[in-house]
Amino acid sequence: MFETLLIANRGAIACRILRTLHQLDVRGVAVYSEADAASLHIQQADQAISLGDGPAASTYLVVDKILQAARDSGAQAIHPGYGFLSENAAFAEACEAAGIAFVGPTPEQLRVFGLKHTARALAKANGVPMLEGTELLEDLESALVAGEQVGYPVMLKSTAGGGGIGMRVCRSAAELSDAFEAVKRLGQNNFSDAGVFIEKYIQRARHLEVQVFGDGRGEVIALGVRDCSVQRRNQKVLEETPAPNLPAGMADELCAAAIKLAKAVSYRSAGTVEFVYDSEAERFYFLEVNTRLQVEHGVTEQVWGVDLVRWMIELAAGALPPLTELVANLAPSGHAIQARLYAEDPGRDFQPCPGLLTAVAFPAADGKHLRIDTWVEAGCEIPPYFDPMIAKVIAWAPTREQASTALDQALAGTTLYGVESNRGYLRQILADTPFASGSPWTRCLEGLTYRASTFEVLGAGTQTTVQDYPGRLGYWAVGVPPSGPMDSRALRLGNRLLGNAEGEAGLEITMSGPTLRFNTDAVVAVTGAPIPLTLDGQPQRMDTTLLVPAGTTLALGTIAGAGARSYLCVRGGLQVPDYLGSKSTFTLGQFGGHGGRALRAGDVLHLAPLADRSAGQTLEPALRSDLPEVRTLRVIYGPHGSPEYFTPAYIETFFATDWEVHFNSSRTGVRLIGPKPEWVRESGGEAGLHPSNIHDNPYAIGAVDFTGDMPVILGPDGPSLGGFVCPVTLIEADLWQLGQLKAGDKVRFEAVSIAEARKSSPLPLGEGPGVRETSARAEPPPPPPQPPAGAGRYAG
Repeated sequence: MFETLLIANRGAIACRILRTLHQLDVRGVAVYSEADAASLHIQQADQAISLGDGPAASTYLVVDKILQAARDSGAQAIHPGYGFLSENAAFAEACEAAGIAFVGPTPEQLRVFGLKHTARALAKANGVPMLEGTELLEDLESALVAGEQVGYPVMLKSTAGGGGIGMRVCRSAAELSDAFEAVKRLGQNNFSDAGVFIEKYIQRARHLEVQVFGDGRGEVIALGVRDCSVQRRNQKVLEETPAPNLPAGMADELCAAAIKLAKAVSYRSAGTVEFVYDSEAERFYFLEVNTRLQVEHGVTEQVWGVDLVRWMIELAAGALPPLTELVANLAPSGHAIQARLYAEDPGRDFQPCPGLLTAVAFPAADGKHLRIDTWVEAGCEIPPYFDPMIAKVIAWAPTREQASTALDQALAGTTLYGVESNRGYLRQILADTPFASGSPWTRCLEGLTYRASTFEVLGAGTQTTVQDYPGRLGYWAVGVPPSGPMDSRALRLGNRLLGNAEGEAGLEITMSGPTLRFNTDAVVAVTGAPIPLTLDGQPQRMDTTLLVPAGTTLALGTIAGAGARSYLCVRGGLQVPDYLGSKSTFTLGQFGGHGGRALRAGDVLHLAPLADRSAGQTLEPALRSDLPEVRTLRVIYGPHGSPEYFTPAYIETFFATDWEVHFNSSRTGVRLIGPKPEWVRESGGEAGLHPSNIHDNPYAIGAVDFTGDMPVILGPDGPSLGGFVCPVTLIEADLWQLGQLKAGDKVRFEAVSIAEARKSSPLPLGEGPGVRETSARAEPPPPPPQPPAGAGRYAG
């Protein structure tokens, strides 16, 4: 057995191969593009070697880099996985020339099956049923003649490559003329081969394939038939084995044809012989041979109880027992179905969605009933350079119906947040008639309309973030602020208006709002600062529940009058994962909410299914925010007042002043412009040169912190600890007003007693004072000589 093996691949297949290597006690060496630096296969490998930056063309496809990595690591073998160099005959030859075993077929086999037209010729010579078709076509004229001879519709195919690239259905001479040069270019650009040919197209074809394994000495076995008919644009989406609803004996005929073709070349290693199946005629026709491990190999392993990767490695090492011994006690059991999870958005024509995965959770997998092959965890970046597959989810059960149900439950229990995925689309396929009935065909998904409980951000506004009430509590002592809505009153009122729990997440909109296109019916309410609101261009009322039909666009304009923040609440709330117990966004920490940041154009947010479509409910006028020209903020006096830090005269001035909000204000803190403080002392002594300096002191949200000579009202994203004096702290009932302060606004402070503060509420609804996040709980200090009103420090 090899001591060290290098995996010339990435993602789920690299992790899959490493799992087998660990079982074999073989050192696994991973290679990676820097874009994949957070991939699980890097963590799981015994050694990882960087191939540099960039896409596949400058990393995973560079033969010299792969071979150098093998030499540097002392690898005796290279497993190519699937894709990339896995079917590259020149790479296989280079491995052999370097004295490194290529874990796969021989270079000659890669060549003969690597081009579809030569594979067709070999299949024809061995009596494998063939669709009517042509040799390579020299030009459009010969293609048009062939099209008439074969009979439309036809499939125009690139002879090289795979993965559905370079295939075009042509239903007329005009369509063939339009497609000819395009398909040639696809072949040249993707596989460096512009050769094309024509094949008869079957309207309701099934895509069936046989897993074969050969020892390279003439012995070949087949491990059943997979059905890969559920495809989108010739790309497989769901795969299963055994293939359902085949006539008696058909599976045996398919396996016999596959074995015959593989034996004709003394095939070595794992491979797949693919067929087109005409359900109406109950006939199959040769399609192509994939000379590598298939993405869907896992369903065969689950049903047959084998490890194809282990077989491949042991064969390449000369340690595999005879195939007759391996299959002596093998028999298929049950049914397995695989779903390919992709980072793509079915709602936007399956556009790939690279980005940061902020939350990842899969159901517990036991390896038998549920198997999950993946390379991601929270914090992984989906790079834009490669195939965006995130995971393969495979369910096994005694029956097809049970396997389908188990797969649906596994997908339902999967969390992938930060990028869009096709998870919901896969669940809809499982329930759709073609698949559910066991009679899918390769274009059956064309009749499936994707449904998504989402809205898309067309324009993001100045700063729009996800926030929930009361925010992220319990972490203040370790420096994590609560975040949450800066005007919690407005968010809570919006949720109550919709019938939500007041803690449901909504959007906080600062100054100018987003434009949102809804892909599902929703009921929303906009509260807080008055902001223009339109639905498909028609003005709508704030503080009122509004039905937003699917397909319409909700646009929020710019706050022109009093106030700085508005809130968009949705019935059922935004479906955002919790981070440290809250959905709130902390932009400075880059966590929570949607990707730990403000929304951007192109973002997609998910909603709960709408159960109640009622709309038109309106807030009572008395509950709407009153934003006078000069805002009064009630505060508790202390802990750092007169006479220790400020003169009594300045404290009087502090409370008598109409302070102006500085332009440099944010969720971290609201800066104020006003009279320069009169300090009792000349410096902070050991704490610092400025008299505002003190030794680090716990802060509370709403504390007025003198940073030097400028007071700052600490906001919900502010610091929990600092070295500046705080003469007063806002009471909880008035904290919401911080969210409605903007540059130029005027505020005046009014001192109240702790008893009065505890009786006050931000919402006049007969409720208690609610939750208030503080940095510490402390006894109020003794009153100053001339306190304006009350004394002490509000401590929650």
